[in-house]
Amino acid sequence: MKVEDFDMFCTLLRQRSGLVLTSDKAYLLESRLMPVSRKWNLKGLEELAAAVRSKRDEAMLRDITEAMTTNESSFYRDQKPFDQFKAVVLPMLLANRQAKKTIRIWSAACSSGQEAYSLAMLLNEEGAKLAGWKIEIIGTDLSGEMVAKARAGLYTQFEVQRGLPITLLVKYFKQTGDKWQISDEIRNKVQYREYNLLGDLSPLGQFDVVFCRNVLIYFDQPTKGKVLEAIAKQMPADGVLYLGGAETVLGITEKFKPMDGQRGLYTLSAPVSR
Repeated sequence: MKVEDFDMFCTLLRQRSGLVLTSDKAYLLESRLMPVSRKWNLKGLEELAAAVRSKRDEAMLRDITEAMTTNESSFYRDQKPFDQFKAVVLPMLLANRQAKKTIRIWSAACSSGQEAYSLAMLLNEEGAKLAGWKIEIIGTDLSGEMVAKARAGLYTQFEVQRGLPITLLVKYFKQTGDKWQISDEIRNKVQYREYNLLGDLSPLGQFDVVFCRNVLIYFDQPTKGKVLEAIAKQMPADGVLYLGGAETVLGITEKFKPMDGQRGLYTLSAPVSR
């Protein structure tokens, strides 16, 4: 791949998704964009780059962006964040939200929906405690393809085997051919929307809990800071932010601070000006 083509694709991806690619990731660009070239009846990345420069076709730009954004997810991924939610975060919210009995949860960069559905199943299992409460779970992703898959709630055997306890598979899924369909009971508890984390987040409303795990690792420092500060504006003073194990707010933003004794959980460090 020509250096100027690589640079052009990198700039495009950074602007549209925040994804930062270094020169050692050229192989990744080539492997993921070749199918896009074929889809558009182009012979290779050189022709794809030329088409991007000459046409700026939004559908083509979207295909390129979706091909490059990572869509890795699994049910109850890493498990501990969900244990923390059940033992620490949910009891706190139930105590603090007694007046309005409403909790809003955001699964940002939700991919194919496993994280949001895991939360929905967890909350369903806590049903007695939540009688009379309104729980909203919103999943958003840059990829329209992933949002469509999440809404469908249809997963392969491999996908349901990754992290999903057999008891929950039996309780909340039914087999459809060689795939597994999540129940309407759980599917109806989650709303999915196509949304870019780099855009204006205010239309999404305020969230008591935000899961933004394993997303910031793909951004440069300024973009990480921008995203975290935007998320902070969508949270109440006692809201909780989840980040991935390799992510932190330290040295990036002063809007959040680590939650005492809870690895990967963060709270607002001061009132956020709106």
